[in-house]
Amino acid sequence: MGFKGKIKTDLMALGACLATYAVIQGLITADIISPFWQLNIILIGINIILAVSLNLINGFTGQFSIGHAGFMAVGAYLSAVLTVKMQLPFLAAIAGGAIGAAVLGFAIGLPTLRLTGDYLAIATLGLGEIIRICILNIQYVGGASGFMGISRYTNFTWVFFLAVLTIFVIKNFIDSTHGRACISIRENEIAAEAMGVDTTKYKVLAFTIGAGFAGVAGALFSHYFYIAHPASFTFMRSFDILTMVVLGGLGSITGSITGAVLLTFVSAALASYPEWRMVIYALSLIILMIYRPQGLFGNKEISLKMLSRLIGGGRRATQGN
Repeated sequence: MGFKGKIKTDLMALGACLATYAVIQGLITADIISPFWQLNIILIGINIILAVSLNLINGFTGQFSIGHAGFMAVGAYLSAVLTVKMQLPFLAAIAGGAIGAAVLGFAIGLPTLRLTGDYLAIATLGLGEIIRICILNIQYVGGASGFMGISRYTNFTWVFFLAVLTIFVIKNFIDSTHGRACISIRENEIAAEAMGVDTTKYKVLAFTIGAGFAGVAGALFSHYFYIAHPASFTFMRSFDILTMVVLGGLGSITGSITGAVLLTFVSAALASYPEWRMVIYALSLIILMIYRPQGLFGNKEISLKMLSRLIGGGRRATQGN
């Protein structure tokens, strides 16, 4: 696809996003969507940002990080400090949370991304817990009680367009030469290095970008629920995000979006039965690994062109009958 073709595809996707936004915002304004489902729509948007950003690290670059909640915590707390303590506008707080998480991701990525496989997973798990425990012991941000008194600036508009921005940035990064280098590392790191790809540089770059967008999700999260609490950013939160990525398919942005939507809806449906939530999560993963180990989408994407072909094919089949 040429440059003009990509521009046309992006404009079509943007038009579809604007239409989706207009419909959902209209339903929210008319109070057709209940407050409970409004909350879950916000969570879907936040989870999409988290899942797509983690997929850049795990799916497209082939690393195994399970400490994403730690970077989300950095964004949540840092943005709260900027709005509550320093009285900065929300946009500046989001940018500050993203930059803070990205800088920490860069600092952590340099030493840890020389590891691979299980060793990297253990290192990122430990680092995520270190971040949480450090926050737990900083009284300036509330310590074990959490950072309270945060204004609710997050709404559907902020979440929707930041989720779209996340998808757009990561999609175009993957389509660039840098993204191709990350994919080559996933396919065969030794061969990529032999061909002159600076594997450490690109692994750290993907890790930094993913951490930055996790910080954005954290800022949206804390400014919707009025509080940033260490209990919201435990290992189980990282596991939730990883489950969304694996369910949708490692290496598929469409899969990450689908996984985030499905698991958020499952979680909402099981709100009255919290003890069954993790059981169903575990069973779904076991069944998925047995029957479709590559995830729902594998590494494939669903594009507007593909959907139009499917719709057009269905119409032709109906007319033929």
